Amino acid sequence: MTKGLQRTPAKDKILNAALSVIRRKGYAASTVDDLCAAAGITKGAFFHHFKSKEELAVGAAEHWTFVTNELFAKAPYRSLSDPLERVLGYIDFRKAILRGAVPDFTCLAGTMVQEIFDTNPSIRDACQKSIFSHAAELARDIEKAKTLYAPEAEWTAESLALHAQAVIQGAFILAKAKQHADVAAESISHLRRYIQFLFHPINSEK
Repeated sequence: MTKGLQRTPAKDKILNAALSVIRRKGYAASTVDDLCAAAGITKGAFFHHFKSKEELAVGAAEHWTFVTNELFAKAPYRSLSDPLERVLGYIDFRKAILRGAVPDFTCLAGTMVQEIFDTNPSIRDACQKSIFSHAAELARDIEKAKTLYAPEAEWTAESLALHAQAVIQGAFILAKAKQHADVAAESISHLRRYIQFLFHPINSEK
């Protein structure tokens, strides 16, 4: 969790509601009334914790980072000893959690930044921090795998980690367009094949 957001049970209740409402409706279409209804609170309680919907959105991006960091820290691939297996396990995990309705598995930060990237710098920066910090975590394993298996490769761990995020965020857009997870799962499968090819160009069709 970033240092800017002070955690309390009441705030978490509002923030968890925001994760659900904004992923379903988008930032602009999500009203304070929607957020209050989802959290089961009054407007007075909302404005006690957040000065505006914009402040709530910035807090929601930070909360999203906290929630997803916990999810990925506990994922099965984290226990694998080989860094390349961890990278591929991360991709497999991203595919495995494509469950439920589309808003249930799509990214809050990606959803908001697509909508407000040119109109709200505060929210954009919070979303950027969320997405890029997640990529940086993946890049650490990619760097270790590169050292072991592809030390002469010209690409960087950071660029590959960001490419993975670009594919995953794009897969979410396709899932929203089709209203189904299958198209996203196929994109993530192609990402896995691509990463296998980068490390093992021969026999990479698994």
